[in-house]
Amino acid sequence: MEKADFYRDARGDLPGPLAGIRVLEATTSWAGPMCGCILADLGADVIKVEDPAGEVGRRVPPFLPGASRPISFLHATVNRNKRSLTLDLRTSAGREIFLKLAKRSDIIVQNFRPGTFDKWSVGYQACREVKPDIIYVSISGFGQFGPAHDRVGYDPLAQAMSGFMSLNGPVEGGPTKAPTFLCDDLAGLHGAIAALAALQHRARTGEGQHCDVSLLDAAIFQSNGYLTLGALGIPMPRMGNEFTFTIPCNTFHCRDGIVMMGTLLDTHWKVLARVCGRHDLAENPDYATIPGRMKHRGECNAMAAKWCADHTVAEVVEICAREAIPCARVNTYAEAAGDPQILERDMLQNTIQEDGSMAPITGPAAKFSRTPVRIRSGAAALGADNEEILGELGIGSEERVRLRAGKVI
Repeated sequence: MEKADFYRDARGDLPGPLAGIRVLEATTSWAGPMCGCILADLGADVIKVEDPAGEVGRRVPPFLPGASRPISFLHATVNRNKRSLTLDLRTSAGREIFLKLAKRSDIIVQNFRPGTFDKWSVGYQACREVKPDIIYVSISGFGQFGPAHDRVGYDPLAQAMSGFMSLNGPVEGGPTKAPTFLCDDLAGLHGAIAALAALQHRARTGEGQHCDVSLLDAAIFQSNGYLTLGALGIPMPRMGNEFTFTIPCNTFHCRDGIVMMGTLLDTHWKVLARVCGRHDLAENPDYATIPGRMKHRGECNAMAAKWCADHTVAEVVEICAREAIPCARVNTYAEAAGDPQILERDMLQNTIQEDGSMAPITGPAAKFSRTPVRIRSGAAALGADNEEILGELGIGSEERVRLRAGKVI
């Protein structure tokens, strides 16, 4: 299918499938902002509330090159498509404004330590009083309840506690964290899913609810059932780039780079063996099934490694594509940024930043044929939308001056 064919029935009058949904986001760092980012990308009107000093995500390096002032890559990536409002929630005036916004919102997203928003009188119960059908998403390290619920919780702690780190990394190495904010990303994604599910429930029943998402739970849920294996005492060895059941499957060095290549099905094995010039192994019953190849892991890997070493990456990828053998070049992120497949899918979108500079920002993952989504606006400067948002609440210019003087905004 051509790209134009996919979008042939697209509407141009909506920002996305969540057009008309209002989200009030009071978050910091990555997990909460990622939840809001997903909802904003899908077309919701997301108001990001920050302390007047700005949240930590604005200060995390590296900063975008070419900007006239420091713009964090983190902020530019995860806070696009949102409006910015500064508000000190520790003040009575700040809380009053927040609750006014809550009354006009469909969803609230916050990712502060459990109990913090209750202490500031903007927790679920307080927001529910002004908007009974509010959908309130709380994202935290370990959840709103449980023995560890009130601990400080960050991404690498969830990676460690979930069991993920114990299996990640080289076979002979020690526990290794993911190179990305993996648990933050997953918690943000599950927060958005929870909000959408709660929206559907409210549409049927009129009921709002509190959605509790933890980094730890999200990491465990996305661990491919490994928690079950652990509970049953089934050994799980660290495999590095290999798999227990897929042989051969590994990273292999070519003449000019590295590929990830393997055989998932027995039919893949027969084709790969012939491609590698090992017709004798293609039909050999000792290698025909996964259990058989498990006994000959070393020889299978050696066969694939020798063949790759004699070819360039392009040759290996082309041959494997033609023969329907799973294979991909191992890219750096810099190389991925120039990959035609990635670019055709709009996964990089040139976006105007708050200072007028331009930067390529990672685009939304899901594509919609009828209500396309895109980066509509770059991450806003701190408090850039204060006047507009407060005006929508009916707060006049004189009151805004007093709020500013009192450092509420």
